[in-house]
Amino acid sequence: MFKKVVCFLCLLNTAPVLSATNDGVLPWLQHYAEDTQQQAVNKKLPGYVFAYIEKGKPAKVFLYGKESKNGASIDIDTVFRLASVSKTFTSMLMAKYVAQHRLEWQQPIAQLVPDYGFAAKGDNVLQLQHIIGQSSGFMPNAYDNLIEANYPVPRVLTMLSELTPLCAPGKCYTYQNALFGVLEEYFIQHHSSYGQALNQEIITPLKLPHASVGKVALQAEEHWARPHVAIGRSDWRAVSVRDDYYQYSPAAGVNASIEDMVLWVKALLGEVPQILPASLVTTVTTPITPSKRETHRREWREYLKDAHYGLGWRIYDFNGHTLNYHGGWVQGYRADIAFAPDYGVGYVMLMNAESNLINQFTADFWAACFKSIEQQTALIEQNTPAASY
Repeated sequence: MFKKVVCFLCLLNTAPVLSATNDGVLPWLQHYAEDTQQQAVNKKLPGYVFAYIEKGKPAKVFLYGKESKNGASIDIDTVFRLASVSKTFTSMLMAKYVAQHRLEWQQPIAQLVPDYGFAAKGDNVLQLQHIIGQSSGFMPNAYDNLIEANYPVPRVLTMLSELTPLCAPGKCYTYQNALFGVLEEYFIQHHSSYGQALNQEIITPLKLPHASVGKVALQAEEHWARPHVAIGRSDWRAVSVRDDYYQYSPAAGVNASIEDMVLWVKALLGEVPQILPASLVTTVTTPITPSKRETHRREWREYLKDAHYGLGWRIYDFNGHTLNYHGGWVQGYRADIAFAPDYGVGYVMLMNAESNLINQFTADFWAACFKSIEQQTALIEQNTPAASY
């Protein structure tokens, strides 16, 4: 399943060492890996790992740096926080619940958590699909400041229920984290937890070896990447793992290694349809709500022609190619996941540094990947004899 074709292991303040063979790596991917490494060296990033995944083939995994300044080198079993990439797991968990007739996408939030004041009538009924699809109508990132101040989930949900929305549910894209506390409370009220549900429906069936939910689970791992924040242009400091967003696990509470994430992407690409049917992947990655503002992202804007949010996924038109994407960001960590369903190709990057370089890395990867695909397609067409009649 895995092929560590290139392993750039680097002490925080020394030159990197190429420690594994690069046989079988496509030239564009090799060039991308070397360029990414050089930028990481220039910025003295603590560490990262990324993977190129192609359906039906071993993944190619690239490693760089250390779990901490004096810690072990990052490897395929090093666990990172996924932050908002957790939403891709949550959306599939909810899709499975809907397929099992345990929930409905149109189910009112007032039924999920009746103890809160989300009840409404007519067009203003807030539903499960509006949470997962980021179309609640509340101001974007409502009460994230209270999450970061460690306000109790029930208090934040009560305050959310009293907000005046910017638009009716389902009518506009308004990204949220705190609202995912509804799902956290739903599982608690049903004598379970989000972590237990995710384990039962996704982590265990897919045999993800290190994936977990919560801070305790992260720090219980033998190998886990410590978070780092910038204290200068090219200087980093390790910090403690924060509790805040872990209280909203469906939004940002999943942990995983690159080994887990390769298996996750392979499942999304259709390699285990008995666990993740293609119909469910289509459900969560179907464009629903326009998110045009995404097309103005600095590192992406030359490539993005259109953008929507589906159910836990961003769906981009990347120079004419469909790309399903999500990013994650919490203190000390960044994460990106994306896959191109038309070509059976995926990409994941996990980073134990709160660095915006990941934006450039991911955009550069897909620009190079799609260019290679276009060149291969053109070559095939050029060498295909014209039909004669």
